[in-house]
Amino acid sequence: MLSVNNSNFESEVENFKGLVVVDFWAPWCGPCRMLGPVFEELANDFSDNSKIKFVKVNTDENPEIATKFAIRGIPTIKFIKDGKEVAQHVGAAPKEVYKDLISEHLN
Repeated sequence: MLSVNNSNFESEVENFKGLVVVDFWAPWCGPCRMLGPVFEELANDFSDNSKIKFVKVNTDENPEIATKFAIRGIPTIKFIKDGKEVAQHVGAAPKEVYKDLISEHLN
């Protein structure tokens, strides 16, 4: 699982050709910790697909990125395709919710 920050966000997320699923989280956030294993499972489920990438952004350590994406609550999952945000989900949810959003935007 790749952690992105101010120095590599542009190269890893904004310049990626395909879908990037970004988990905005913080270590103190209970729902974020609950979502962590689900997010890792999703990354493993799609590990054979070069058109999708899963990354995490610690909002405490990267407030500029959180502000840029108007993160008001965590966990927030942003779906960024070819550098443009196409969807988001705020709050922890079952794995199937994220799989549906991924399937919708992966084509």
